[in-house]
Parts: sequence; C-alpha cells; structure tokens
Amino acid sequence: MTSPTELIPAPGAIEGPMRRAVPLTPGTTLWAGPGTETTERWLRSTLGAALGLPLRPGPDDAPDSLRLRIDGTLAPEAYRLAAVADRGVEITGGSAAGVFWGAQTLRQLLGPDAFRAAPVRQGGTREIPHQIIEDAPRFRWRGLMLDVARHFMPKDGVLRYLDLMAAHKLNVLHFHLTDDQGWRIEIKRYPRLTEVGSWRARTKFGHRASPLWDDRPHGGYYTHDDIREIVAYAAERHIDVVPEIDVPGHSQAAIAAYPELGNCDVVDTASLTVWDTWGINPNVLAPTDNTLRFYEGVFEEVLELFPSRFVHVGGDECPKDQWRRSPAAQARVEELGLAGEDELQSWFIGHFDDWLSARGRRLIGWDEILEGGLAKGAAVSSWRGYQGGIAAARAGHDVVMCPEQQVYLDHRQDAGADEPVPIGYVRTLEDVYRFEPVPPELTPEEAGHVLGTQANVWTEVMENQQRVDYQVFPRLAAFAEVAWSSLPAPAVRDFADFERRMTAHYRRLDALGVAYRPPAGPLPWQRRPGVLGRPIDGAPPLR
Repeated sequence: MTSPTELIPAPGAIEGPMRRAVPLTPGTTLWAGPGTETTERWLRSTLGAALGLPLRPGPDDAPDSLRLRIDGTLAPEAYRLAAVADRGVEITGGSAAGVFWGAQTLRQLLGPDAFRAAPVRQGGTREIPHQIIEDAPRFRWRGLMLDVARHFMPKDGVLRYLDLMAAHKLNVLHFHLTDDQGWRIEIKRYPRLTEVGSWRARTKFGHRASPLWDDRPHGGYYTHDDIREIVAYAAERHIDVVPEIDVPGHSQAAIAAYPELGNCDVVDTASLTVWDTWGINPNVLAPTDNTLRFYEGVFEEVLELFPSRFVHVGGDECPKDQWRRSPAAQARVEELGLAGEDELQSWFIGHFDDWLSARGRRLIGWDEILEGGLAKGAAVSSWRGYQGGIAAARAGHDVVMCPEQQVYLDHRQDAGADEPVPIGYVRTLEDVYRFEPVPPELTPEEAGHVLGTQANVWTEVMENQQRVDYQVFPRLAAFAEVAWSSLPAPAVRDFADFERRMTAHYRRLDALGVAYRPPAGPLPWQRRPGVLGRPIDGAPPLR
C-alpha cells in the first residue's frame, strides 16, 4: 500500500488519508459507465493482470467494487478518485481521458507490484488508504518528442514508451519520423523512401566529434499497419500521436531516395546517400513545384494514418547556401517577389500551412518557421530557448515550450567523467524539476497561447532501448510533474519532497524494467570508458 503523498505527478488536492483502508480482492467487481470503456479494458489487461485480480463485471452499487463514471461538470481531463471504506473505489472523470488518468493514480496507490508485467502471486488482498483525491492537469499538451530517425526504435519499443508516457500522465507523442539519417514511415506511392532512405551504411559512434564509427548498416521503418497499431494503442491510452515530416531541411534521406528533390543545379544529388553522421546538413529540398507535389503526396498518406489535429513539418536548421547558389531557387525568389531566402522558407512552410488547413489540420513547426513571417494558424515548438515562444505568443500563435537548455533529455545528467556520451548541457533531475514552461514576460492573454510543454529525446547517441531509458529517466518523471501539476515558482519548488517521492517511484520504474540513471550515478554496465566517456574538447552540443 502506497501513501498518496508518494504520488508522481503530485495531485491537486487530497482529503485524508484515514487509518481505514479499502481492499481490492479477487472478488472485487468492476462497473464501467458509458464512455469509460478504454479504462475498463486497461484496468483488466494491465492493472488486474499485474495483481492477479480478475475484476469481473458487477453492479454499480456493489460494496467494495471499483466504479468508473464520467461527470461532464468536471474539466475534460480532471478526475476525482474516492476510496471509501465499505463503499469501494470510484473514479469520476470529466471525460474518458480524466477517468483514465484517475486509473493511473490508482495504480500508484497499489504499490510497485501493480507495475509488473505478471503478478508476483495470484490474487490476494490489496489495500489503499481511505481518501479522496481531486486532480486536473495544468497543461493540455504534455508531450514527449521521440526521435526514431537517428536511431530506429522497433514498434514494440514505441508501444512500451506509450505505456511509460501513460504512467506519467503525458498525452502527446511527437513522433520524429524523418531526418537526414533515415526515413522511418512507409509511403506507398514513393517506395524508394524506405527502400533507400530507411538504411544507412554506417553510423557515427557517440558525439559527431568522436573518431569512432559503427560500420554495421542501421535502419528500419514502420509499415502502414505498424503506424495504425501505434496510433490505436496510443488512443487507448488517451495519447495523441503527432507525426513529424521534416521540410525543407533535415532531408538528405529523402533526397538520397529521390535526387530530383534536391538542388540539382548546384549539387550532384544523385551521388548522395543517407547521412551517416550528426549535425546540420547542407543538403536541403529544392523550392520547386515538383517538391511541393511530392510532399503533398507524402502528407496525404500521413493524414490517412494519423488523426491528430496537428502535423509537425520541422522547419528547423535549414541552411540557405544551396538556395543562394541555385539559379532555380533564385528564380523562385524573384517570381514570388520575396526579399530573400528566409522569406523563401516562409513561403515553403506557408504552402503546407494552407494545404493542411484546407484539410482540417493545423501545422506546427520548430521556432525557425517564425523567420520570414508565419501563417496565422500555425503553431510553434520553441526549442532554441524561450525567445521563439515569447515572440510567437505575442504574435498570436499557439506555442509548445521545449527549450533545449531545460528539457532536451539527450543532454547529459551530470558532469562526471563516467557519464556515457556526455553531450550538451548538464541538466540534472533538479534542473528539469525547476523548469517553468510559461515565461514571466508574457501577459495573461499571451500566456494563454502556451498550449503546454514537451521533453525532447534526440537519439544520435542512443543506439538502443537501454540508452534511451538511461537518458530519459528519471528526468521524465520530473518533467511530467512540471507538465501536470500546478507547482509554485521554480525557485521555491520543494525538490526535497520530490526526491522523497521519487524513492517510491524508483521501485515502480524497477517493476517496469526501466534502465534509468540511478541517483548515485551510472552503474558499471551503464558507463562507457575511453573517448566516449568524457567530453570532447571543442565539441558543440548536438542540436
């Protein structure tokens, strides 16, 4: 039995707990009101399976039962969990999502055994304290950006991360599917995108300044059926999957597959291969009608697979040198009456903003899309600090705050020499916990444009699941509390209390099989010796 004061994210209000306890036994029944079917299925397949409890259907007035219902007077993702002796447990949500988040809290109250894949023992009685918890999220966008382009994550790994997100009440998976180093989504009308673009011959090992290479081919991609399964699995957990197809930069994998997409008049694009190292790539899409029609075809298939309202188009780190040298690009600048290459990128992004808007979707891109002007309906992912988000909000654009200085989880967690692949800034668990998504410079009206926040996981130095786990956890738990809970100002947040609650949460992560970074530092098998185990002089942060 877990105390409600050990919950992560911290709930809004707790009445109790009292000494009396509410039991869950093999005889406990489950009643699910209209609209709560996703939580009903999850409770039986995940929570019930972990604890050896069948949770058979029963009436809504049975004593010691578990009951789910929706109450439209609550905020959409809010919930109320009432555990009352002799009356059982009732989870009420303002929507189906609210009920599901309440079930995640119930799972934490039942202790680490509730997080195991199989029961330690069949059945038995589990107890939670007599209490009432009322809770609601601070932000509607509580996201994790997962880069599967630099290092491919098989479908089962993505499904696992959706489960980990759900356990932390995160509700947006920003799915980074394409980049210079790989194209990860099947597009049936353009088969070479995966035949050629999904594999690279070798991979830079560690930081881009490292002299080491992994000479094995690396790649993989998701079929349409894989994507449908991922999207459906996420929807069962009330997680929205936002796809990212990067344009006009970060596109060498696409150009390697279809050389006519590149600036053929200044570069021998037919000789390009999928990029095998990291950094900002000079090979960008040509601003031609052919390129626009090609990517319209890509996005048509993407929209068929992803129902999310938002579609991410990247738009970051697009060097303009090839456009400056390209007669075709300069002719397009003159034809459109543009002031230069920044406005040419703005025109490129604006085309897809109009195209997506006409199909009932909204474009979102990295904060570089502000350069040269931005279409009114577009939203911005602010990654280069707060300034892009501030400028966007003041201009009336919606914003997702994800500044690299605070919530890039590929950055190292400690300055120690034994930290594996120590790239970027040192960002500790406490640093992430003190992150504030809403800049104080914004007025209340401007702050209303902050949809929420997300943590970004770029995988240049994360070649397998264990490396991803190590970089992401435990910092994702701190981020989840920032995104969900109404915390005080960063300087006065009670990090000592958060660390105390993490003591219980580490046991949950252990039960889930998460290879997190321990508080005392990396375990021997998590360290890397030699050139990869220390910062490289003069090496700038990745992204």
